[in-house]
Amino acid sequence: MSDRRPARKGPQTHRARVVHKERLTPHMIRVVFGGDGLAAFATDGYTDHYVKLVFPLPDVAYPEPFDIAEVRAAMPRAAWPRTRTYTVAAWDPESRRLTIDFVHHGDEGLAGPWADAAQPGDELYLLGPGGGYAPAPESDWHLLVGDEAALPAIAVALAELPEGARALAFVEIAGPEEEQKLAIPRGSVDLRWLHRGTRQVGDALVDAVTGAQFPAGVPQVFLHGEAHTVKALRRHLRHDRGLTREQMASVSGYWRRGTDEDGWQSGKAEWNQRIEAEQESAG
Repeated sequence: MSDRRPARKGPQTHRARVVHKERLTPHMIRVVFGGDGLAAFATDGYTDHYVKLVFPLPDVAYPEPFDIAEVRAAMPRAAWPRTRTYTVAAWDPESRRLTIDFVHHGDEGLAGPWADAAQPGDELYLLGPGGGYAPAPESDWHLLVGDEAALPAIAVALAELPEGARALAFVEIAGPEEEQKLAIPRGSVDLRWLHRGTRQVGDALVDAVTGAQFPAGVPQVFLHGEAHTVKALRRHLRHDRGLTREQMASVSGYWRRGTDEDGWQSGKAEWNQRIEAEQESAG
C-alpha cells in the first residue's frame, strides 16, 4: 500500500522576494518580485491575471514548507493568514520578475502599508495566478471601466490591444497627480481619466459612463472596482444600453465600501448572485 497522499487541489503557492520598489504616483507603489521561488509561476494569456498575497498573522507559527491548503486543513480559522488579491501588472518569465502595483493610503489597510515599508530582500508568499479575461480581437470595440483597484488590469488590457483596435476606457482616480502614462497601441483608443476630488468613490465613474456616447458596434466590457459602483453600471449597461450578458465579459466588484477584503470575500459570491438575479428579473 502506497503512503503517498493524494494531490490536493488548490492555488499553487510561490515564495517571492522583493527586488525593486518605486512610487509611480503619490498613492500608487510598484513592487517588483523575483527569486527562485517563482520558478513555477506561469501565466496563460489573460490580461486580468491576479494573485493572492499571503500575510502571516504575528506570533503564529506556520508549517514549512508553507502550503495554504495544509494550513487551512490543520489549523483553526482564527490562525489562518490574511490574504489580499492583486492584479499582475507584468510578468517576465525569463527574468522571473513579477510586478504588482499597490494603492497606498497611509496606514489604511494591510497590503498598502506593507508595500510602503517593503525593502529589497523582503519575502512574501503568493497564491495563483488566476484570471479569465483578455480583449477579444473579434469585438467591434472595448469598454474598460474601473477605479484605482482596476487600473493595473485596465493598463494591461490596453497594452495588449492590437493596433487599430477601438477602445473607450474610464478610470476614476483621486486627482490629476494620480494619472499614469500607459502603453496604448496605435488606433482608436479613448482613455478618460476621471478626477474624484471630494466626491464619493464611484460617483464620477457612474456619471461619465452613463453620460457617454458609445461607438457604434458590439462592445466587449471589462467593468471592475467598488461593488456599489459596479452594480449601478452593470444595470445601466444591461438595461439602458441593452448589452447582453455575453458582451459583459468581465464584471465584478474588486472591493466594497465599508468592509475590508476579508469581509467582502466572505459575502462576494452571494452579493453578485443577488445583484444578477435582481437585475435580470427587472429586465
